[in-house]
Amino acid sequence: MKLNFEELIVFENDDYILINKPANIASLDERNADKSQSILRLAKAYHPDAQLGHRLDKGTSGILAIAKNPAAYRHLAMQFEHREVTKRYHAVVDGIHDFEGISVYLPISPIKDGTAVKIDRQKGKDAETIFNTLKVYRMHTLMECIPITGRMHQIRVHLMCLKAPIANDPTYGGKPVFLSDLKRKFNLKKDTEEQSLIQRVALHARSLTFTLLDGERTIFEAPYPKDFEVLVKQLEKNS
Repeated sequence: MKLNFEELIVFENDDYILINKPANIASLDERNADKSQSILRLAKAYHPDAQLGHRLDKGTSGILAIAKNPAAYRHLAMQFEHREVTKRYHAVVDGIHDFEGISVYLPISPIKDGTAVKIDRQKGKDAETIFNTLKVYRMHTLMECIPITGRMHQIRVHLMCLKAPIANDPTYGGKPVFLSDLKRKFNLKKDTEEQSLIQRVALHARSLTFTLLDGERTIFEAPYPKDFEVLVKQLEKNS
């Protein structure tokens, strides 16, 4: 399916483009996939000098900042370096949890093939995430996740450590979310296999806060995509 880059844009000025990245599209080119579909390629086709200010995992949807010129890129890169950018993610996690400003500070290192990470107190790199409960449902919790550092799979592995893995994240212990588990009177059609309400890790980059070149500190928000919205609505409805 061809993506229309312009339809993803939530904000644009002379320096930056902020998009709501769909799930299941890579931020950068992948070695063995359709190269035309990475966010970087789509951005460069729209604006030749585009550079990604940061990345989101392929399966994660949400707000992504793209610089339109070298000065804008440097300006954002320095804010990331000095931890002056605030990233807020929303995740649906397994179980009921009451977290208020819970900080997980556990170092992370990649597992050998580079597709996942583990907590490694000896050789891992510093990683910190703050968690807040937004809404509790019958068997799940909607969580706000604020990563202070930007390690690969940081939110996912830190939530696993809190025994609150993200829904539909088998890598870190998250289970699929079946409507039959939520709905008391649910009849599955004969000879059909039930699918999880969300077909990816239930993680969405909700907002990004940083300072524009004119000195204005701005919050950019990405609405939930359809799959995440459907999941949250079903949890609400059946709680």
